[in-house]
Amino acid sequence: MSTPDAIAADEAEASNKFSFMAAVSKTPKKIQFADDMQEFSKFPTKTGRRSLSRSISQSSTDSYSSVASYTDSSDDEMSPRDKQQTTTKGSSDFCVKNIKQAEFGRREIEIAEQEMTALISLRKRAQGEKPLAGAKIVGCTHITAQTGVLIETLCALGAQCRWSACNIYSTQNEVAAALAETGVAVFAWKGESEDDFWWCIDRSVNGDSWQPNMILDDGGDLTHWVYKKYPNVYKKIRGIVEESVTGVHRLYQLSKAGKLCVPAMNVNDSVTKQKFDNLYCCRESILDGLKRSTDVMFGGKQVVVCGYGEVGKGCCAALKALGAVVHVTEIDPICALQACMEGFRVVKLNEVIRQVDVVITCTGNKNVVMREHLDRMKNGCIVCNMGHSNTEIDVASLRTPELTWERIRSQVDHVIWPDGKRVVLLAEGRLLNLSCSTIPTFVLSITATTEMNMLPACICLHLMPI
Repeated sequence: MSTPDAIAADEAEASNKFSFMAAVSKTPKKIQFADDMQEFSKFPTKTGRRSLSRSISQSSTDSYSSVASYTDSSDDEMSPRDKQQTTTKGSSDFCVKNIKQAEFGRREIEIAEQEMTALISLRKRAQGEKPLAGAKIVGCTHITAQTGVLIETLCALGAQCRWSACNIYSTQNEVAAALAETGVAVFAWKGESEDDFWWCIDRSVNGDSWQPNMILDDGGDLTHWVYKKYPNVYKKIRGIVEESVTGVHRLYQLSKAGKLCVPAMNVNDSVTKQKFDNLYCCRESILDGLKRSTDVMFGGKQVVVCGYGEVGKGCCAALKALGAVVHVTEIDPICALQACMEGFRVVKLNEVIRQVDVVITCTGNKNVVMREHLDRMKNGCIVCNMGHSNTEIDVASLRTPELTWERIRSQVDHVIWPDGKRVVLLAEGRLLNLSCSTIPTFVLSITATTEMNMLPACICLHLMPI
Protein backbone atom coordinates (compact mmCIF):
# COMPACT_ATOMS: atom_id res chain seq x y z
CA MET A 1 0.00 0.00 0.00
CA SER A 2 1.36 3.39 -0.98
CA THR A 3 1.99 6.03 1.64
CA PRO A 4 -1.01 8.24 0.66
CA ASP A 5 -3.26 5.14 0.70
CA ALA A 6 -1.94 4.15 4.14
CA ILE A 7 -2.59 7.62 5.53
CA ALA A 8 -6.11 7.60 4.13
CA ALA A 9 -6.77 4.17 5.67
CA ASP A 10 -5.49 5.31 9.04
CA GLU A 11 -7.71 8.41 8.95
CA ALA A 12 -10.74 6.29 8.08
CA GLU A 13 -10.00 3.86 10.93
CA ALA A 14 -9.56 6.73 13.39
CA SER A 15 -12.75 8.31 12.18
CA ASN A 16 -14.69 5.11 12.80
CA LYS A 17 -12.97 4.50 16.13
CA PHE A 18 -13.94 7.88 17.59
CA SER A 19 -17.22 8.34 15.78
CA PHE A 20 -19.11 7.84 19.10
CA MET A 21 -17.31 10.84 20.53
CA ALA A 22 -18.46 12.94 17.66
CA ALA A 23 -22.02 11.86 18.33
CA VAL A 24 -21.72 12.79 21.96
CA SER A 25 -20.11 16.11 21.21
CA LYS A 26 -22.92 16.98 18.84
CA THR A 27 -25.64 16.12 21.34
CA PRO A 28 -25.40 19.31 23.45
CA LYS A 29 -25.95 21.41 20.34
CA LYS A 30 -29.45 19.96 20.11
CA ILE A 31 -30.40 21.22 23.60
CA GLN A 32 -32.41 24.40 23.42
CA PHE A 33 -32.23 26.82 26.34
CA ALA A 34 -34.73 29.30 24.97
CA ASP A 35 -37.67 27.84 26.88
CA ASP A 36 -35.64 27.63 30.06
CA MET A 37 -34.54 31.23 29.69
CA GLN A 38 -38.12 32.29 29.11
CA GLU A 39 -39.21 30.41 32.23
CA PHE A 40 -36.47 32.07 34.27
CA SER A 41 -37.31 35.46 32.79
CA LYS A 42 -40.65 35.28 34.54
CA PHE A 43 -38.79 36.09 37.77
CA PRO A 44 -36.33 38.86 36.89
CA THR A 45 -38.35 41.68 38.40
CA LYS A 46 -36.81 43.74 41.13
CA THR A 47 -39.16 42.26 43.74
CA GLY A 48 -38.59 38.73 42.54
CA ARG A 49 -34.82 39.03 42.59
CA ARG A 50 -34.91 40.60 46.02
CA SER A 51 -37.04 37.78 47.40
CA LEU A 52 -34.87 35.12 45.81
CA SER A 53 -31.58 36.52 47.04
CA ARG A 54 -33.00 37.22 50.49
CA SER A 55 -34.36 33.71 50.88
CA ILE A 56 -30.96 32.28 50.00
CA SER A 57 -29.05 34.55 52.36
CA GLN A 58 -31.50 34.13 55.22
CA SER A 59 -31.60 30.35 54.98
CA SER A 60 -27.84 30.24 55.44
CA THR A 61 -27.39 32.90 58.07
CA ASP A 62 -30.49 33.33 60.20
CA SER A 63 -30.13 32.37 63.81
CA TYR A 64 -32.52 29.48 63.89
CA SER A 65 -33.00 26.52 61.67
CA SER A 66 -36.33 26.66 59.92
CA VAL A 67 -37.64 30.16 60.37
CA ALA A 68 -35.56 31.57 57.56
CA SER A 69 -37.14 29.23 55.05
CA TYR A 70 -40.61 30.42 55.95
CA THR A 71 -39.96 34.13 56.31
CA ASP A 72 -41.65 36.23 53.67
CA SER A 73 -39.25 39.02 52.77
CA SER A 74 -42.12 41.22 51.59
CA ASP A 75 -43.25 41.49 55.20
CA ASP A 76 -39.92 42.74 56.48
CA GLU A 77 -40.51 46.39 55.62
CA MET A 78 -43.67 46.74 57.69
CA SER A 79 -43.69 46.55 61.45
CA PRO A 80 -46.07 43.91 62.85
CA ARG A 81 -47.56 46.68 64.98
CA ASP A 82 -48.87 48.30 61.78
CA LYS A 83 -50.49 45.15 60.41
CA GLN A 84 -54.07 44.01 60.78
CA GLN A 85 -53.93 40.24 61.25
CA THR A 86 -56.51 37.73 62.42
CA THR A 87 -56.42 34.02 63.11
CA THR A 88 -58.66 31.54 61.32
CA LYS A 89 -61.01 31.84 64.31
CA GLY A 90 -61.23 35.62 63.93
CA SER A 91 -59.10 36.62 66.90
CA SER A 92 -56.83 39.65 66.62
CA ASP A 93 -55.52 39.73 70.20
CA PHE A 94 -51.88 39.10 69.25
CA CYS A 95 -49.01 40.67 67.36
CA VAL A 96 -46.60 38.44 65.45
CA LYS A 97 -44.55 38.75 62.29
CA ASN A 98 -46.84 36.75 60.03
CA ILE A 99 -49.81 34.67 61.20
CA LYS A 100 -49.62 32.71 57.94
CA GLN A 101 -46.55 30.92 59.29
CA ALA A 102 -48.67 29.12 61.90
CA GLU A 103 -48.71 25.81 60.03
CA PHE A 104 -44.92 25.67 59.92
CA GLY A 105 -44.73 26.66 63.58
CA ARG A 106 -47.05 23.81 64.47
CA ARG A 107 -44.59 21.39 62.88
CA GLU A 108 -41.74 22.88 64.91
CA ILE A 109 -43.70 22.46 68.13
CA GLU A 110 -44.61 18.86 67.26
CA ILE A 111 -40.94 18.03 66.66
CA ALA A 112 -40.02 19.58 70.02
CA GLU A 113 -42.71 17.53 71.76
CA GLN A 114 -40.93 14.33 70.74
CA GLU A 115 -37.87 15.30 72.81
CA MET A 116 -39.73 16.90 75.74
CA THR A 117 -40.89 13.62 77.21
CA ALA A 118 -41.03 14.78 80.84
CA LEU A 119 -43.26 17.75 80.08
CA ILE A 120 -45.57 15.78 77.80
CA SER A 121 -45.87 13.07 80.44
CA LEU A 122 -46.84 15.68 83.01
CA ARG A 123 -49.41 17.13 80.60
CA LYS A 124 -51.05 13.76 79.97
CA ARG A 125 -51.13 12.89 83.65
CA ALA A 126 -52.58 16.18 84.95
CA GLN A 127 -54.65 17.71 82.15
CA GLY A 128 -57.80 15.93 83.33
CA GLU A 129 -57.50 17.50 86.79
CA LYS A 130 -56.82 21.05 85.51
CA PRO A 131 -54.60 21.96 88.48
CA LEU A 132 -53.95 25.44 87.05
CA ALA A 133 -57.62 26.34 86.57
CA GLY A 134 -58.04 29.98 87.50
CA ALA A 135 -54.38 30.83 86.91
CA LYS A 136 -53.91 33.81 84.62
CA ILE A 137 -50.25 33.69 83.69
CA VAL A 138 -48.42 36.51 81.96
CA GLY A 139 -45.07 35.30 80.66
CA CYS A 140 -41.93 36.83 79.25
CA THR A 141 -39.47 34.21 77.98
CA HIS A 142 -37.68 33.23 74.80
CA ILE A 143 -40.38 32.17 72.34
CA THR A 144 -39.06 29.03 70.72
CA ALA A 145 -40.53 25.65 69.85
CA GLN A 146 -39.57 24.42 73.31
CA THR A 147 -41.31 27.24 75.17
CA GLY A 148 -44.23 26.71 72.82
CA VAL A 149 -44.62 23.23 74.31
CA LEU A 150 -44.44 24.76 77.80
CA ILE A 151 -47.10 27.38 77.05
CA GLU A 152 -49.45 24.84 75.53
CA THR A 153 -48.95 22.58 78.54
CA LEU A 154 -49.90 25.45 80.85
CA CYS A 155 -53.07 25.96 78.82
CA ALA A 156 -53.83 22.22 78.83
CA LEU A 157 -53.62 22.24 82.63
CA GLY A 158 -56.22 25.01 82.86
CA ALA A 159 -54.23 28.26 82.79
CA GLN A 160 -54.95 31.32 80.67
CA CYS A 161 -51.75 32.74 79.15
CA ARG A 162 -50.52 35.94 77.56
CA TRP A 163 -46.92 36.07 76.40
CA SER A 164 -44.09 38.29 75.20
CA ALA A 165 -40.40 37.72 74.41
CA CYS A 166 -37.54 38.40 76.81
CA ASN A 167 -35.01 38.86 74.01
CA ILE A 168 -35.45 40.87 70.81
CA TYR A 169 -33.54 38.33 68.68
CA SER A 170 -34.55 34.93 70.05
CA THR A 171 -38.18 34.69 68.89
CA GLN A 172 -38.98 32.05 66.29
CA ASN A 173 -41.60 33.83 64.21
CA GLU A 174 -43.43 30.74 63.04
CA VAL A 175 -43.74 29.40 66.60
CA ALA A 176 -45.22 32.71 67.76
CA ALA A 177 -47.71 32.47 64.88
CA ALA A 178 -48.65 28.89 65.81
CA LEU A 179 -49.29 29.89 69.43
CA ALA A 180 -51.41 32.85 68.32
CA GLU A 181 -53.43 30.55 66.05
CA THR A 182 -54.30 28.33 69.02
CA GLY A 183 -55.63 31.31 70.95
CA VAL A 184 -52.64 32.36 73.06
CA ALA A 185 -52.19 36.15 73.10
CA VAL A 186 -48.58 36.41 71.88
CA PHE A 187 -46.80 39.70 71.28
CA ALA A 188 -43.35 38.99 69.87
CA TRP A 189 -41.31 38.81 66.70
CA LYS A 190 -37.64 38.46 65.83
CA GLY A 191 -35.80 41.77 65.50
CA GLU A 192 -37.94 43.96 67.75
CA SER A 193 -36.71 47.45 68.53
CA GLU A 194 -36.31 48.52 72.15
CA ASP A 195 -39.60 50.39 71.88
CA ASP A 196 -41.29 47.30 70.41
CA PHE A 197 -39.90 45.19 73.24
CA TRP A 198 -41.55 47.25 75.97
CA TRP A 199 -44.72 47.69 73.92
CA CYS A 200 -45.05 43.91 73.62
CA ILE A 201 -44.59 43.45 77.36
CA ASP A 202 -47.21 46.10 78.06
CA ARG A 203 -49.70 44.48 75.65
CA SER A 204 -49.20 41.10 77.28
CA VAL A 205 -50.10 42.58 80.67
CA ASN A 206 -53.10 44.51 79.36
CA GLY A 207 -55.84 42.22 78.16
CA ASP A 208 -59.52 43.05 77.78
CA SER A 209 -61.32 42.03 80.98
CA TRP A 210 -58.21 40.08 81.94
CA GLN A 211 -55.81 40.66 84.82
CA PRO A 212 -52.81 38.42 85.51
CA ASN A 213 -52.36 36.72 88.86
CA MET A 214 -49.07 34.94 88.13
CA ILE A 215 -45.81 35.88 86.40
CA LEU A 216 -43.41 33.55 84.59
CA ASP A 217 -40.33 35.62 83.83
CA ASP A 218 -36.89 35.21 82.30
CA GLY A 219 -34.65 38.13 83.15
CA GLY A 220 -36.93 40.19 85.36
CA ASP A 221 -38.09 42.73 82.78
CA LEU A 222 -41.75 41.73 83.02
CA THR A 223 -41.72 41.69 86.82
CA HIS A 224 -40.21 45.16 87.03
CA TRP A 225 -42.57 46.50 84.37
CA VAL A 226 -45.60 45.31 86.32
CA TYR A 227 -44.10 46.61 89.57
CA LYS A 228 -43.42 50.08 88.17
CA LYS A 229 -46.31 50.60 85.76
CA TYR A 230 -49.11 48.59 87.33
CA PRO A 231 -48.68 48.62 91.12
CA ASN A 232 -52.31 47.57 91.70
CA VAL A 233 -51.83 44.53 89.48
CA TYR A 234 -48.53 43.75 91.17
CA LYS A 235 -50.14 43.64 94.60
CA LYS A 236 -52.63 41.02 93.41
CA ILE A 237 -50.00 38.72 91.89
CA ARG A 238 -50.02 35.34 93.67
CA GLY A 239 -46.59 34.20 92.62
CA ILE A 240 -43.55 34.84 90.43
CA VAL A 241 -41.42 32.17 88.79
CA GLU A 242 -38.03 33.44 87.58
CA GLU A 243 -35.68 31.47 85.31
CA SER A 244 -32.41 33.37 84.98
CA VAL A 245 -29.54 34.50 87.20
CA THR A 246 -30.12 38.09 86.09
CA GLY A 247 -33.79 37.98 87.02
CA VAL A 248 -33.05 36.38 90.38
CA HIS A 249 -30.57 39.14 91.23
CA ARG A 250 -33.26 41.71 90.45
CA LEU A 251 -35.73 39.89 92.69
CA TYR A 252 -33.20 39.95 95.53
CA GLN A 253 -32.88 43.70 95.02
CA LEU A 254 -36.64 44.07 95.38
CA SER A 255 -36.60 41.86 98.43
CA LYS A 256 -33.83 43.82 100.17
CA ALA A 257 -35.75 47.02 99.49
CA GLY A 258 -38.85 45.49 101.07
CA LYS A 259 -40.77 45.68 97.78
CA LEU A 260 -41.14 41.98 96.97
CA CYS A 261 -44.58 41.46 98.45
CA VAL A 262 -45.44 38.20 96.65
CA PRO A 263 -43.95 34.66 96.73
CA ALA A 264 -41.18 34.22 94.17
CA MET A 265 -39.68 30.93 93.01
CA ASN A 266 -36.02 30.84 91.96
CA VAL A 267 -35.89 28.31 89.13
CA ASN A 268 -32.25 29.07 88.38
CA ASP A 269 -31.02 27.69 91.70
CA SER A 270 -32.87 24.41 91.30
CA VAL A 271 -30.60 21.43 90.70
CA THR A 272 -32.30 20.58 87.41
CA LYS A 273 -31.70 24.07 86.03
CA GLN A 274 -28.15 24.55 87.32
CA LYS A 275 -26.74 21.13 86.59
CA PHE A 276 -28.53 20.39 83.33
CA ASP A 277 -29.82 23.47 81.54
CA ASN A 278 -26.98 25.87 82.38
CA LEU A 279 -24.22 23.32 81.96
CA TYR A 280 -25.16 20.88 79.21
CA CYS A 281 -27.35 23.20 77.18
CA CYS A 282 -24.55 25.77 76.93
CA ARG A 283 -21.92 23.11 76.29
CA GLU A 284 -23.71 22.14 73.08
CA SER A 285 -25.17 25.44 71.97
CA ILE A 286 -22.07 27.65 72.31
CA LEU A 287 -20.36 25.94 69.40
CA ASP A 288 -23.55 25.88 67.34
CA GLY A 289 -23.99 29.64 67.73
CA LEU A 290 -20.37 30.50 66.99
CA LYS A 291 -20.08 28.27 63.95
CA ARG A 292 -23.38 29.32 62.40
CA SER A 293 -22.51 32.98 62.72
CA THR A 294 -18.76 33.03 62.00
CA ASP A 295 -17.76 29.67 60.42
CA VAL A 296 -14.64 29.81 62.59
CA MET A 297 -12.36 26.84 63.24
CA PHE A 298 -11.47 26.51 66.92
CA GLY A 299 -8.42 24.26 66.80
CA GLY A 300 -5.49 26.32 68.12
CA LYS A 301 -7.58 29.45 68.74
CA GLN A 302 -6.94 31.48 71.88
CA VAL A 303 -10.23 31.91 73.77
CA VAL A 304 -10.99 33.69 77.02
CA VAL A 305 -14.18 32.75 78.89
CA CYS A 306 -15.25 35.31 81.48
CA GLY A 307 -16.93 33.43 84.32
CA TYR A 308 -16.66 29.78 85.37
CA GLY A 309 -20.11 29.12 86.74
CA GLU A 310 -22.26 26.37 85.24
CA VAL A 311 -22.57 28.24 81.93
CA GLY A 312 -18.84 28.92 81.83
CA LYS A 313 -18.05 25.30 82.63
CA GLY A 314 -20.14 24.14 79.69
CA CYS A 315 -18.56 26.64 77.30
CA CYS A 316 -15.01 25.80 78.37
CA ALA A 317 -15.57 22.05 78.04
CA ALA A 318 -16.90 22.42 74.50
CA LEU A 319 -14.11 24.73 73.35
CA LYS A 320 -11.40 22.58 74.92
CA ALA A 321 -12.76 19.50 73.16
CA LEU A 322 -12.27 21.19 69.79
CA GLY A 323 -8.64 22.06 70.51
CA ALA A 324 -8.97 25.68 71.55
CA VAL A 325 -6.53 27.15 74.08
CA VAL A 326 -8.93 28.31 76.80
CA HIS A 327 -8.26 30.98 79.43
CA VAL A 328 -10.69 31.71 82.24
CA THR A 329 -11.38 34.84 84.27
CA GLU A 330 -13.22 34.31 87.55
CA ILE A 331 -13.67 36.30 90.78
CA ASP A 332 -15.03 33.45 92.89
CA PRO A 333 -12.07 31.54 94.41
CA ILE A 334 -13.83 28.16 94.40
CA CYS A 335 -14.86 28.43 90.75
CA ALA A 336 -11.38 29.70 89.87
CA LEU A 337 -9.82 26.69 91.58
CA GLN A 338 -12.20 24.38 89.71
CA ALA A 339 -11.10 25.94 86.43
CA CYS A 340 -7.47 25.45 87.39
CA MET A 341 -8.06 21.81 88.29
CA GLU A 342 -9.67 21.24 84.89
CA GLY A 343 -6.51 22.44 83.19
CA PHE A 344 -7.56 25.96 82.27
CA ARG A 345 -5.29 28.92 82.87
CA VAL A 346 -6.97 31.38 85.24
CA VAL A 347 -6.02 34.93 84.27
CA LYS A 348 -7.09 38.55 84.46
CA LEU A 349 -8.74 39.84 81.31
CA ASN A 350 -6.15 42.58 80.89
CA GLU A 351 -3.38 39.98 80.70
CA VAL A 352 -4.68 38.21 77.61
CA ILE A 353 -6.96 40.69 75.85
CA ARG A 354 -4.36 41.58 73.19
CA GLN A 355 -3.72 38.00 72.10
CA VAL A 356 -7.04 36.15 72.22
CA ASP A 357 -9.11 35.34 69.15
CA VAL A 358 -12.47 34.96 70.94
CA VAL A 359 -13.93 36.63 74.05
CA ILE A 360 -17.02 35.04 75.66
CA THR A 361 -18.82 36.51 78.67
CA CYS A 362 -21.01 34.34 80.88
CA THR A 363 -21.07 35.95 84.32
CA GLY A 364 -24.63 37.29 84.65
CA ASN A 365 -22.98 40.55 85.74
CA LYS A 366 -22.53 43.90 84.00
CA ASN A 367 -19.57 45.82 82.58
CA VAL A 368 -17.37 42.74 82.18
CA VAL A 369 -15.87 43.74 78.82
CA MET A 370 -15.43 47.50 78.69
CA ARG A 371 -14.39 49.90 75.94
CA GLU A 372 -10.78 49.83 77.15
CA HIS A 373 -10.73 46.06 76.53
CA LEU A 374 -12.38 46.43 73.13
CA ASP A 375 -9.81 49.05 72.10
CA ARG A 376 -6.95 46.67 72.87
CA MET A 377 -8.33 43.61 71.06
CA LYS A 378 -6.56 42.28 67.99
CA ASN A 379 -7.99 42.63 64.51
CA GLY A 380 -10.71 40.05 63.84
CA CYS A 381 -11.36 39.19 67.49
CA ILE A 382 -14.82 37.69 68.03
CA VAL A 383 -16.82 39.04 70.99
CA CYS A 384 -20.01 37.42 72.26
CA ASN A 385 -22.14 36.92 75.36
CA MET A 386 -23.65 33.77 76.82
CA GLY A 387 -25.33 35.51 79.76
CA HIS A 388 -28.95 36.61 79.75
CA SER A 389 -28.43 40.37 79.81
CA ASN A 390 -26.75 42.47 77.14
CA THR A 391 -24.95 44.56 79.78
CA GLU A 392 -21.94 42.25 80.14
CA ILE A 393 -20.34 43.81 77.05
CA ASP A 394 -20.26 47.61 76.90
CA VAL A 395 -21.89 47.80 73.47
CA ALA A 396 -23.16 51.35 74.09
CA SER A 397 -19.57 52.63 74.09
CA LEU A 398 -19.14 51.35 70.53
CA ARG A 399 -21.90 53.55 69.16
CA THR A 400 -19.71 56.58 68.65
CA PRO A 401 -18.95 58.66 65.52
CA GLU A 402 -15.36 57.44 65.16
CA LEU A 403 -16.40 53.79 64.91
CA THR A 404 -18.15 52.29 61.89
CA TRP A 405 -20.66 49.44 62.13
CA GLU A 406 -20.93 47.06 59.19
CA ARG A 407 -23.60 44.35 59.11
CA ILE A 408 -22.03 41.21 57.64
CA ARG A 409 -24.91 38.77 58.06
CA SER A 410 -27.77 38.22 60.46
CA GLN A 411 -26.57 38.88 64.04
CA VAL A 412 -22.98 39.51 62.91
CA ASP A 413 -21.51 43.04 62.91
CA HIS A 414 -18.02 44.28 62.19
CA VAL A 415 -17.14 47.27 64.38
CA ILE A 416 -14.38 49.12 62.54
CA TRP A 417 -11.84 51.37 64.26
CA PRO A 418 -10.26 54.39 62.49
CA ASP A 419 -7.03 52.43 61.89
CA GLY A 420 -8.97 49.69 60.10
CA LYS A 421 -9.09 47.19 62.96
CA ARG A 422 -12.27 45.12 63.02
CA VAL A 423 -13.93 43.46 65.99
CA VAL A 424 -16.63 40.87 65.22
CA LEU A 425 -19.60 41.45 67.54
CA LEU A 426 -22.28 38.77 67.67
CA ALA A 427 -25.98 39.47 68.38
CA GLU A 428 -25.08 43.00 69.51
CA GLY A 429 -23.90 41.56 72.81
CA ARG A 430 -27.11 39.68 73.55
CA LEU A 431 -27.51 36.01 74.36
CA LEU A 432 -25.56 34.15 71.67
CA ASN A 433 -27.07 30.68 71.63
CA LEU A 434 -30.71 31.72 71.31
CA SER A 435 -29.95 34.66 69.01
CA CYS A 436 -27.63 32.86 66.60
CA SER A 437 -28.65 29.21 66.86
CA THR A 438 -31.00 26.84 68.66
CA ILE A 439 -30.69 24.95 71.94
CA PRO A 440 -31.11 21.25 72.84
CA THR A 441 -34.77 20.40 73.32
CA PHE A 442 -34.34 17.63 75.87
CA VAL A 443 -32.63 19.87 78.41
CA LEU A 444 -35.42 22.44 78.10
CA SER A 445 -37.91 19.71 78.95
CA ILE A 446 -36.23 19.28 82.34
CA THR A 447 -36.30 23.00 83.13
CA ALA A 448 -39.86 23.48 81.88
CA THR A 449 -41.13 20.60 84.00
CA THR A 450 -39.48 22.16 87.05
CA GLU A 451 -41.27 25.44 86.32
CA MET A 452 -44.57 23.65 85.92
CA ASN A 453 -44.23 22.16 89.39
CA MET A 454 -43.32 25.53 90.90
CA LEU A 455 -46.46 27.32 89.73
CA PRO A 456 -48.87 25.44 92.04
CA ALA A 457 -46.33 25.87 94.84
CA CYS A 458 -46.52 29.65 94.39
CA ILE A 459 -50.29 29.50 94.75
CA CYS A 460 -50.02 27.42 97.94
CA LEU A 461 -47.50 29.84 99.45
CA HIS A 462 -49.74 32.78 98.63
CA LEU A 463 -52.66 31.14 100.45
CA MET A 464 -50.65 30.24 103.55
CA PRO A 465 -51.29 32.49 106.56
CA ILE A 466 -48.42 34.78 107.50
